Amino acid sequence: MSLALDQILPARYDHVGSFLRPAYLLEARAQKAKGEITPEALREVEDKAIKEIIEFQQSVGLKSITDGEFRRTYFHIDFLEQLGGVKTDIPVTVIKPDGSEELAPPVIKVIDKVTHHKNIQLADFNFLKQHVAKGMTPKVTIPSPTMLHFRGGRAAISKQAYPELDPQFYDDVAKAYGDELHALAQAGCTYVQMDDTNLAYLCDEKMREAARLRGDDPNELPHRYAAFVNKVVALKPAGMTLAMHLCRGNFKSTHAAAGNYEPVAEALLSEMNLDAYFLEYDDDRSGDFKPLRFLPKGKIVVLGLVTTKFGEMETKDSIKRRIEEAAKYAPLEQLALSPQCGFSSTVHGNNIAVEAQKNKLRLVIETAQEVWGNH
Repeated sequence: MSLALDQILPARYDHVGSFLRPAYLLEARAQKAKGEITPEALREVEDKAIKEIIEFQQSVGLKSITDGEFRRTYFHIDFLEQLGGVKTDIPVTVIKPDGSEELAPPVIKVIDKVTHHKNIQLADFNFLKQHVAKGMTPKVTIPSPTMLHFRGGRAAISKQAYPELDPQFYDDVAKAYGDELHALAQAGCTYVQMDDTNLAYLCDEKMREAARLRGDDPNELPHRYAAFVNKVVALKPAGMTLAMHLCRGNFKSTHAAAGNYEPVAEALLSEMNLDAYFLEYDDDRSGDFKPLRFLPKGKIVVLGLVTTKFGEMETKDSIKRRIEEAAKYAPLEQLALSPQCGFSSTVHGNNIAVEAQKNKLRLVIETAQEVWGNH
């Protein structure tokens, strides 16, 4: 059962979840990697940093509050590797001929039956909830279940564990996600965002060709993933908002994919039974707003019109013009505003200053309030 439209998001402005890590937290993580401090000592440092980022979010006026993803190195691996049956490798940084850096995709393999053998985000959520002010909504971000298929396709999923993918693999992953969502709901969580690169990558012809080469049909995959995600949605607790953010890559201010949302729009917006979508629209690589025509009633698209990759500031007028353009294809009351992505999808962070991070968020909030009022 879907939520009423005015119950989906805490406000008409939001954010994707991750924030720039403070230097002392990065130092502590480096010390832990060298064995110089214990995991318990690192968690104490994380606790301090998370209290500060909670206060930061509240001070700028955000209504949904995350822990900044301060306990993670990568937005996806840290969660996926804690599922039973999943093995991940650390991504490697590749230096391209022009000197720029690129994060090579991590190897994610399913080596056994996928299970939810422990609560993954529960302790982190309980800490977040404990320190969020009354009236604010603590928000949990997790990677999309499609991450377990797209990177390696059939070859990365054990044929011994799963001779056929459909339905057992998809059902097992959905159950693992459903168990995680129920554990969070029992602790009071009402807002979860799944971060998905794969549907955004399927907008890019290079990525579509890579899918073909490993035996997948890029025209069929979005619809298969819609059915996959809907298995998770069917298990979500009553009263929980479940959103999805489509990411085109966000490593040190770079991107990995480009292309109009048209190849995935119908499957994403019409077929997936999600409550809200965070779509990156900060520059030309995302194409036009025509794909929003597939948005049905009862759902919200959060327009990521403010970039987190660079410190240059957008203007309110330019953002409002783009909102007006988007509203030609989807009703204004079904739109909201956010930055295009997190500020630090990996521990490394984007090439943007802390002060610019604050200014970008304030710009989003003030612009949204002028467009939609104080919803």
